[in-house]
Amino acid sequence: MAEYIDIGVNLTGSSFSDDVEDVISRAVDAGVRRMIVTGTDESHSEAALALCERFPGTLYATAGVHPHHADAYTEHSEHLIRDLCRHDSVVAVGECGLDYNRNYSTPALQRAAFESQLELAAGTGKPVFLHQRDAHDDFIAMLRNARPKLTGAVAHCFTGTAAEAVSYLDLGMYIGITGWICDERRGLDLRHAVREIPLHSILLETDAPYLLPRDLESKPVKSRRNEPCYLPHICTSTARYIGVDSEELARAALANTQRLFLPESAGLESI
Repeated sequence: MAEYIDIGVNLTGSSFSDDVEDVISRAVDAGVRRMIVTGTDESHSEAALALCERFPGTLYATAGVHPHHADAYTEHSEHLIRDLCRHDSVVAVGECGLDYNRNYSTPALQRAAFESQLELAAGTGKPVFLHQRDAHDDFIAMLRNARPKLTGAVAHCFTGTAAEAVSYLDLGMYIGITGWICDERRGLDLRHAVREIPLHSILLETDAPYLLPRDLESKPVKSRRNEPCYLPHICTSTARYIGVDSEELARAALANTQRLFLPESAGLESI
């Protein structure tokens, strides 16, 4: 069985409050032996670390403030993220970036919070776990300035065009692919874009509980809820559109994820 690491799971949300242990067990049984829990604000970043302490060696975490919550980003947020990054199980700063689609926080506040978190990542030596929606020009400009100081970066849950993918690759970034590629209605741009992403730059994620693959052959465990156990399905679908064997993609994504987030295990085939 191939081994996977899901780089983006939202296990601290209410969708998993009743059965997180079963969710993790199903994932491990499916070959998803490690998962990175996404921190989206102060409380969820702390909760992500707490989950890591319950499931050491299986769960890792990010610490950051999503652009939707940029209006709540304060000096305390900065100190908290820095403190969380001192833990070995916190492997990235984020989820951070820009989202002009809904502007839950103003663009100016989003840029300020993003700039601060880019500086935190540079200062702590952690890579950045990035979010961008309808803000590509500002996003890429800020990243271009920060990139020389960053150890690494991934465009989480990429759904953009081939041109956007190339602009990230030009900055030496990784690109995270989700079950969006399984959506025959909305995933057409992504299906074309993945052909531009070399195997050494691709990562795999579910973004669970969101983005349940629409082409699952069996019904999900819970209606409409995505889980990390479906990551092998996303790998198979992505491999088909790239034009490679799914096992080859799985090996590449695993090596890339270890290289970016878990360099201490980069030479290990399993844990």
